[in-house]
Amino acid sequence: MNMTTPTPFQNGHPVPQQVAFHRTELNVILSLYGRMVAAGEWRDYGISNLKDVAVFSVFRRTAEHPLYTIEKRPKLRNKQGLYSVVGMDGQILKRGHDLKTVLRVLERKLIRAVE
Repeated sequence: MNMTTPTPFQNGHPVPQQVAFHRTELNVILSLYGRMVAAGEWRDYGISNLKDVAVFSVFRRTAEHPLYTIEKRPKLRNKQGLYSVVGMDGQILKRGHDLKTVLRVLERKLIRAVE
């Protein structure tokens, strides 16, 4: 046996990769989440790390469909953009390469007229 040859795992099949949010990305998302919780708009969240996409879902109540999902799709990095915000109906509200810019579509919900 040659000592320079790496040993494959899982019977020679590559280990499936997962897409995940980086710590700096989560800081940006959780900062917005905290402001929305303080405003009484959101109450719960969930994170899914899948093979092709990482999803941060926000909920008004725990037992319902997400109000919005914030998605990270590395395969779209060179096309429409890595990040997107998707509404409850599945419509893409904003897509782009910069997470802070994409999340501005949700920050507008915090701006309310003061009487």
